[in-house]
Amino acid sequence: MLQSMTGFGTARQDGDQYSITIDIRSLNSKGLDLSLRLPRFLADKEHEIRTILGKSLVRGKVSLSVDYSGTTKAARTANSINQELLQHYYTELENAADLVGASKNDLFRLALQMPEVIQQAPRTEEEDAQMPVPWEIITELLQEAIANLNRFRSDEGKALTSEIMAYVDRIRILLAEVDKYDPVRLEYIRERIRTHLAEISNSEQFNQNRFEQEMIYFIEKLDIAEEKVRLINHLHYFTETVYLPEPTGKKLAFISQEIGREINTIGSKANDATIQHLVVEMKEELEKIKEQLNNIL
Repeated sequence: MLQSMTGFGTARQDGDQYSITIDIRSLNSKGLDLSLRLPRFLADKEHEIRTILGKSLVRGKVSLSVDYSGTTKAARTANSINQELLQHYYTELENAADLVGASKNDLFRLALQMPEVIQQAPRTEEEDAQMPVPWEIITELLQEAIANLNRFRSDEGKALTSEIMAYVDRIRILLAEVDKYDPVRLEYIRERIRTHLAEISNSEQFNQNRFEQEMIYFIEKLDIAEEKVRLINHLHYFTETVYLPEPTGKKLAFISQEIGREINTIGSKANDATIQHLVVEMKEELEKIKEQLNNIL
């Protein structure tokens, strides 16, 4: 079954000390084009992450982002008290209490709540580079996000499969019309040949052998029987390839080129207005197929 190249997958885990989310988005691309946005502590794991993505996603313009944040409990461990500012606020509050004769029981708590008394200490580069989340959890979340992306791709692929196969069936119907009309075309050609033969057979310059050779060449040039057989075979092969389990986008693109070649040859050899119209319709359906194949993995 076909898979779309476009999709989205996410995975999230909220721990006691952290919250981490992995998002993966995929768009159309001829190959695998990876773009990663990672926190600093995963910088040395970039190659491994790219390897995991490459094995699972095959093709597409893939953007991965890892968002990490420490929880309130984790952030509290990095807090510090500005003792000088605390002393300043406490003294000011104490003086104000003496001035109005108020109680001093809550002065320390009030001073702690004053602006910028409790400050979060800046993290060093060494602390940023430390792994706050086990690598095993990162890989599990990464595989979960990939699985969700591939599930999205498969769902989109089902819709694309139905659409593409409708176009293929339409080409089959049009080819059947060509096959139905072809005997009429050939009979018309034969009648034209008989008329011309009657006109020129009495000519003194008439050469029977040369005339027969030219007629054989002419008839072979107009014969589209082989092209019709090859076209129906290509359509069968295309259908079989659509339902293979592995990614088949590139193979289907090659087969569609062969389908187009046979359709064009039928049009050029038929030398008939009715068949030309059918050929134009087949080309239109093939263009729709090619357009959708740009979205196929």
